[in-house]
Amino acid sequence: FFSMMKFSALTTLQEWANGCQPDDIFPLAYHLTTCLDVVLKKGSSLNGANVGNEEQWTLMDAMVGQCAASVQESLAHLATKNSHTIKCAPEPEAWLETLRPKLSPSPSLDKTQAIHSDTKPVQLAKPVQLDNQGDQPNLCIVGNGMVGHTLLEALVAGGAHKKWNILVFCEEPRVAYNRMALSEYFKGRTAEDLSLVKKGFYEEFGIKVLLGELATVIDPVNKTVTSNKGPTYPYDKLVLATGSYPFVPPVPGSKGEGCFVYRTIEDLEAIQAFAKKCKRGVVVGGGLLGLECAQAMLNMNLETHVVEFAPRLMAVQLDDPASRMLLRHITKMGVHVHTSKNTSNIVGGDKKVEKMVFADGEELETEMIVFSAGIRPRDQIARDSGIKVGPRGGVEINDYCQTEHPDIYAIGEVALHRGKIYGLVAPGNEMARVCADHILGKDGEKFDGADMSTKLKIVGCDVAVIGDSLGNTPDSESCTSGKSSQGVYKKVVTNSTGDKVVGGIFVGDITEYNTVLSIMLNDLPVPADPLSLIVAASEGGAAAVGGVQDLPDKAKVCSCHNVSKGELICAIKDGKTELEDLKACTKAGTGCGGCIPTVKELLDWQKSQMGIETTNYVCEHFKMTRQELCHTIMVKQLPDFKSVLAECGSGQGCEICKPAVASILAHTYGDNIHRVDLAVLQDTNDYFLANMQRDGTYSVVPRTPGGEIRAPQLQKLGAIGQKYGLYTKITGGQRVDFFGAQAYQLPKIWADLTEEGFESGHAYGKALRTVKSCVGSTWCRYGVQDSVGMAVDLENRYKGIRMPHKFKMGVSGCTRECAEAQCKDVGLIAVKGGYNLYVCGNGGMKPKHAELLATDLSDTEAIKLIDRFVMFYCRTADRLQRTARWLENLDGGMDYLKKVLIEDSLGICAELEQQCHTLISKYQNEWATAIRNPEQRRRFVNFINLPDDQQHDDTLTYQQERGQNRLPKLTPANPYPLPAPVLKPVSALSGNGSEWADVCKLEVINPDSGVCAKVDGVQIAVFRVVDNQVYALSNFDPFADANVLSRGIVGDKAGILKVASPLYKHNFALETGICLSKSDVQIPCYPVRIHDGMVQVKSSPVAH
Repeated sequence: FFSMMKFSALTTLQEWANGCQPDDIFPLAYHLTTCLDVVLKKGSSLNGANVGNEEQWTLMDAMVGQCAASVQESLAHLATKNSHTIKCAPEPEAWLETLRPKLSPSPSLDKTQAIHSDTKPVQLAKPVQLDNQGDQPNLCIVGNGMVGHTLLEALVAGGAHKKWNILVFCEEPRVAYNRMALSEYFKGRTAEDLSLVKKGFYEEFGIKVLLGELATVIDPVNKTVTSNKGPTYPYDKLVLATGSYPFVPPVPGSKGEGCFVYRTIEDLEAIQAFAKKCKRGVVVGGGLLGLECAQAMLNMNLETHVVEFAPRLMAVQLDDPASRMLLRHITKMGVHVHTSKNTSNIVGGDKKVEKMVFADGEELETEMIVFSAGIRPRDQIARDSGIKVGPRGGVEINDYCQTEHPDIYAIGEVALHRGKIYGLVAPGNEMARVCADHILGKDGEKFDGADMSTKLKIVGCDVAVIGDSLGNTPDSESCTSGKSSQGVYKKVVTNSTGDKVVGGIFVGDITEYNTVLSIMLNDLPVPADPLSLIVAASEGGAAAVGGVQDLPDKAKVCSCHNVSKGELICAIKDGKTELEDLKACTKAGTGCGGCIPTVKELLDWQKSQMGIETTNYVCEHFKMTRQELCHTIMVKQLPDFKSVLAECGSGQGCEICKPAVASILAHTYGDNIHRVDLAVLQDTNDYFLANMQRDGTYSVVPRTPGGEIRAPQLQKLGAIGQKYGLYTKITGGQRVDFFGAQAYQLPKIWADLTEEGFESGHAYGKALRTVKSCVGSTWCRYGVQDSVGMAVDLENRYKGIRMPHKFKMGVSGCTRECAEAQCKDVGLIAVKGGYNLYVCGNGGMKPKHAELLATDLSDTEAIKLIDRFVMFYCRTADRLQRTARWLENLDGGMDYLKKVLIEDSLGICAELEQQCHTLISKYQNEWATAIRNPEQRRRFVNFINLPDDQQHDDTLTYQQERGQNRLPKLTPANPYPLPAPVLKPVSALSGNGSEWADVCKLEVINPDSGVCAKVDGVQIAVFRVVDNQVYALSNFDPFADANVLSRGIVGDKAGILKVASPLYKHNFALETGICLSKSDVQIPCYPVRIHDGMVQVKSSPVAH
């Protein structure tokens, strides 16, 4: 029966369309649509009359639906032909008459007889049962974009997963991702980076996702939805979150090879692949999406053109002055803009795009076209299913996001609310929350429209738009402020009485955007002179309005996720006192990101209200930032910690400020970090030139520049590892790592390594670790530059330079990016014109892709720019701040960084280069220096009072695994620092010795440092502090379950002398052994004295 109906529809189409012209396709489409409506009505009336078997009529309804799909499919095919004319387009009833005889299985039967014969009917597959609880209602969500995912999160937050079986149709091959950040894909971010779905989200909440499946038809009567892959699913409630599709103007040639749309990751992958063989690209559309696409083209190194039908860019959002200012900015960035252009034809040979022809007769040659000329609601499934849509598209909804069918909802860009489509994510998310509340039966808010304000960076220019930016509100008033020389234009729109903000525009400088937006959204008072809202505070402007503290608690801070000031305050009071934690908890700032400055301002203010220190001072000893401290040391030429403390600080210092000052001194003067007065400032890793592991032993990593190593060197490394019984592993940075070396073994291992030509790899230091590389043009068929050679040069150039945090680089020989350069602090990617330079990326706990700093650099240009970058980072970053976080906190971000490093806006580039050259010239292999210097070498012992043959620490235990020694397995795998410290009985830490035992001469212990002595089998940490005072504590750190305390940094906390354990930084008072952060924990103290210049101890602890 279905086959005959489908055949009849197709043959009828072909009869009608034989010889039609393109202009006749549209009346044909009208007739076909009308005819199908009649078929559906006839089928419904017959079904409603209960004529015959009910299953047969269910079948009939399904056949009609399939017929409709077939007709649309055929019509789309016919629309591509140019040689047909309509001979005759029959009226709907006439078409039904022609259809009837063709539907009969026998010429002797009419339509009714065929349907009601006794022949056994074809059986439809029963609706698929969802996997969850069979007695629970089914909730189907059609669409898994950003708004669809927000709906899922809102449903889960409300406990819907406990009451509903949830099924999601996801047409794309991947789950929800951040479509607002698509341009980041061209900067190296991956699909995984853009994903909005936390790992295990669907599994945790029992949500079934149909990846790669499209819902094709909904039956509102029988409440089923059918997949393009065949199955039909029952629903009790259904949500349409199908979003929109990109509008492609009906221009001849727009479907040729080289024409694309800009909507999905698959679109971007196709664009990126095709762009590799192009030199020029055109974006059709000068709106938000079009200009974002233009940025992507620039990132692909294409000569970029924008073609816009309107007389100005962003005509819907910007007025003429703002659009002209934006045009200046993006033209300066290298984008060619063509406005008032109506494309009449796209010409191509062999189906490839060659040029665009405009209605005014002008032409533009191009090899690639991307259409980004707006969007249309993706409402076809609603049309096919008889769900009401608006005259110009969009599924009509009420204030609860319900369609005309109460159990079918629509949200996001597919929804038409009060005659308006909302094309931004924030209104869609608001709809999602309203929809979720209604499904859950909550008495939630209605959707009453939404703010369409937005802030973004367009081709390097900051642009923000608020509300009625064009001043269409009756009798509205506008105030403008512009600085053409600086490329800045601002506008605020108020109502006729001037007491309410209704809109605004910001181009080039968006400093006041958040203030003006808050005033509009929260109906706050407007200054007597509204112009003061958009002029700088220094000129009497926005500062007079007040800060975030003046907002009411209900004020909306984040429009994307509907987060109020009150919700943020509650989260901060609950302990979310770090920006990243606050964002993760509330989702504020995780949408478009425009509210982050306001969120941070609110966080700082609330912390101050709670008495939480909000300064970024180094520590209690230095009431200044690291940047201020660095500047002071440079300007006043302070040479050592003593003079720095006297000039800028107080007290004795601590484990925070001492390494920080040591780092600044190192990159300012380039002196050896093991100079006596500098050595005691170093953390244990820098002090022992190796990485301390959890049992107090060390790992040793020799440098292999660029990952390049010769076969004999590999053999030598293997022999050294075997000689000392070290666990051996290849690191992620293309190096060999040896584990399990005790302190006394380090100089011997270094001596063997340096003899074979190896140097320190600085794996222990806040310095350059590695420069990862692929083989590049040396071997690879895709390589366009010698990435290995460049990596070797970079690693040898910057090795040993101390920085605020560890530092990694990468060099890829082509855009395939095998060296993962875009997740490094500095990354070079080879292109035909040289290298593109990316900076401020990192992996780790909070991974971030690097951002593009400069393109097409020669080797010399790249190195010069990296010199400047490294030194500027050293001077301005906070303590232990990776480059990614540094850039995030840098006022002006990447634009400011470009001005400083490329345009030399501060006039310091020559100074930065000279500083870098000085440090490079002072480099020395720290391992070689240590083993040649007897004074330094004697520090590398386990027990200061024992000879070489008694240095081995027999308290260390290992187990064999895969042919190597490793530390014992733990359960859980990493319980440190131990919440319940290992408190050994006094007898275990007592040698029961009543006699004084020699430790060493006092001068052997450097001031403000410690050593370990082994007396009567007990490890005792002995410390020398100010005025030659000495203290003795147990060497055992109960929170680390390791003998390491003697290697900690000595200082004071609020005047109490203490030592910070090197593993987890617990502080113990030198005089009492009490833990300063957990006073119920106390370690043994031992009698100690200086006798004739000799430090002596007793192995029996002092009674507490």
